[in-house]
Amino acid sequence: MTAPLLLAEFENPETLLQAARRAREAGLRGLDAHTPFPVEGLPDALALPEPRLRLPMLLAGLVAAGLVFAMCWYSAVVDYPLNLGGRPLNSWQTFVILAFEAGILCATLVGALAFFLGSGLPRLHHPVFAVPGFERASQDRFFLSVADPLADIPRLMALLEGIDTISVHAVPR
Repeated sequence: MTAPLLLAEFENPETLLQAARRAREAGLRGLDAHTPFPVEGLPDALALPEPRLRLPMLLAGLVAAGLVFAMCWYSAVVDYPLNLGGRPLNSWQTFVILAFEAGILCATLVGALAFFLGSGLPRLHHPVFAVPGFERASQDRFFLSVADPLADIPRLMALLEGIDTISVHAVPR
């Protein structure tokens, strides 16, 4: 059986930031926060990694744009050349628009797919939803979750001493 997820509840974002900094400095891993609105400085306090979505999106967009450009060039120059108004067959300016649109479309699709896979969505139920009062995370409460197998409630309570912690729950996974 895996270690339980610890969930600490706070009344305001300042105490959540203090708790997140203390937990990170104490070496706890698997930190996450549940807040009703974005909290300035929270990603730094949780030491969240930089998103790794940019490079796959860029590569997918460039590959798609290159393939569509090559397909347009091949069809207009090699496969089915048409002499329309004396223009050259290799009129690259007309191919750029389609290549750009295909690159944007493919990058968007890869970004959406990578986001869903990376965040574990669609997950219809999470164990923290069973914690009494967790529904207030979307209204006026702030929660810090710790998914470290070495963490326990007494250690977390000692770590959060001096901060206005409303409650700490152990959530079975």
